[in-house]
Amino acid sequence: MKRISFCLFMLMVCLWYKNVLAQQVDSKLPRLLIRLDDIGMNHSVNMAMLKAAQTGMPLSASVQFACPWYQEAVEILKQYPNVTVGVHLTLTSEWKNYRWGPVTGRTAVPSLVDSNGYFPQSTRAFAKSGYKLSEIETELSAQIERAQASGLKITYIDPHMGIMLSTPELRALTEKLAHKYKLAISTLSSVTYFGETYKEMWGEPIATKKEAFLAYISKLNPGKPNMMVLHTATPGPEMDVLVDMNSNMMNSKDGKPLTSLHRQTELNALLSPEFSAMIGKKFQLINYQQLLAGTDISILKPVDNK
Repeated sequence: MKRISFCLFMLMVCLWYKNVLAQQVDSKLPRLLIRLDDIGMNHSVNMAMLKAAQTGMPLSASVQFACPWYQEAVEILKQYPNVTVGVHLTLTSEWKNYRWGPVTGRTAVPSLVDSNGYFPQSTRAFAKSGYKLSEIETELSAQIERAQASGLKITYIDPHMGIMLSTPELRALTEKLAHKYKLAISTLSSVTYFGETYKEMWGEPIATKKEAFLAYISKLNPGKPNMMVLHTATPGPEMDVLVDMNSNMMNSKDGKPLTSLHRQTELNALLSPEFSAMIGKKFQLINYQQLLAGTDISILKPVDNK
C-alpha cells in the first residue's frame, strides 16, 4: 500500500513538473536559476531541500560533502532529477559548537584545521591560517571524488562562503579542479563563468525578505541567466540554536540566533503561491543542467559580468 501511495505521489510530482515546463515556452522571458546552498549541512536544511524538490521545480542544489548530513542529502537527491547537483567546496566550519573537518582527515591537511581538527570558523580565520594550496587541492579533490562516488550526477562546483574564488590563486585552483573533473563553476557575485547575474537573500532582514525576493525576480535581466542563491531550512531544535560566527546580523542584540528564521523565511518565499504564479509569466525557471546544455565547459574561463 505504501509503495502504491509513493508511486501516485511521484506521478503527481512529474505531472506538476511537466506542466511547469510547458508554461515556459516564451523564449523572450528572462531565465532564473535558483541555487540552494549548504545542502547536507544538517537535517533541517535537507528537509527544506526536500520540500522544494517535491514541487518538481527545476532547481540547483550545492551540497557540502564534508558535512555530517550529506548522505541523507544524497538519498533525497537521487529521487529528484529536477534538481541539478553541485559540490559546495567547503573549507570553513562557521557555527558555534557545530563543527566539521576535512574529508581527508586532519593529518593529511594540517594547514586547513585548528587544534581540534576542524575547519576555521570564519573567512577571516581561514585567510590568516597559513593554508597551503597543495593541501587545499588534496582536500577539495577528495570532496569532489566523494560526491562523484555517491551515485549522483555532479554538474558544477561552487565556493562555500566564497573562499575558493576570493584570491587569484584560489580562483586558479578552482578552475584547475573544474577542468580536472569536467565540471562547471557556478557564479559568485562578480566572478562568473556563464554570464549569470547574481543575487542572494542572505543579508536581507527577515521582515522584508519575502517582499525583496519577489520584487527582484519580477524584474530580471532578459539578456543574461539570473542566479538567485537561497539558504533554506525547516524549523527545529538543531537549526534554531545555531550561532553564526561570521555575522552579527544573524544574531539578535541579546545574542539570540536568527539564522533559522532567516532560512525558514527564504524557504517560505520559494514555496509561496506568489512565486509559483510568476513561473512562465515573469521568467523561465531553469537549473544548471538546462543552462549548460550544449555548452563546452572544457573552455571554461571567467566572463566580464559588468
